[in-house]
Amino acid sequence: MTSSDILSFINVRKSFGANEVLRGVSLELQRHNVVCLIGSSGSGKSTLLRCANMLETIDGGDITLFGQSLTDPRVDPDLVRRQIGTVFQSFNLFPHLTVLDNLTVGPHYAQRRPLEVVRSEAIELLVRIGLESRAHDFPDRLSGGQQQRVAIARALAMQPALLLLDEVTSALDPSLVGEVLDLLSELADAGTTMLIATHEMGFARDVADRVAFLDQGVLVESGTPSEIFDNPQHPATQLFLQRVR
Repeated sequence: MTSSDILSFINVRKSFGANEVLRGVSLELQRHNVVCLIGSSGSGKSTLLRCANMLETIDGGDITLFGQSLTDPRVDPDLVRRQIGTVFQSFNLFPHLTVLDNLTVGPHYAQRRPLEVVRSEAIELLVRIGLESRAHDFPDRLSGGQQQRVAIARALAMQPALLLLDEVTSALDPSLVGEVLDLLSELADAGTTMLIATHEMGFARDVADRVAFLDQGVLVESGTPSEIFDNPQHPATQLFLQRVR
């Protein structure tokens, strides 16, 4: 771990019954970096993200956030999650709240920040994602791509230190994928720290600072996009990329 590391996985192990889902995964995420996790479904990508925000407990190893061990029993999961924004495959927007209220409810009630301040910030976020005209619509009036962009903006509204994104385009119609990936590219260009599980290889190549390939719970290989996509060293990485190209 270095002084610039925000999040570190150190020999992380996780099992569900007899199924060992993570088998000694070590990975670091540094400030302003984008790391993309690639691998087949069931390789452990989503579980690794869920362990990072303490939705799952690990069975071995350690995870640190700003140098603080998340396995310390004194750590408050709610305080950890205020520093980590998470966006899942499903949008999980509150259906009874408008788009604007979806963005303000967390900062106002969980962080106890003034409503007028968080509303102003939320409107700025909606402008940023091109949905300011939909501020007073309910989620069911939006397309899937628009809902996912709102879900990302809602995570950003909490002003997290980093974003975890779990296959955020997999539930979308192919015609809507581009608008979400464009938003993530803009966030990357702006220096947002992100750990992204994705099946979008072109996106990972273009946006990631580092790419990590997981296979059956093992972090097989990691490196720059050029190293992973153009010159993979491990046979498992080579086979996976042959299948997805």
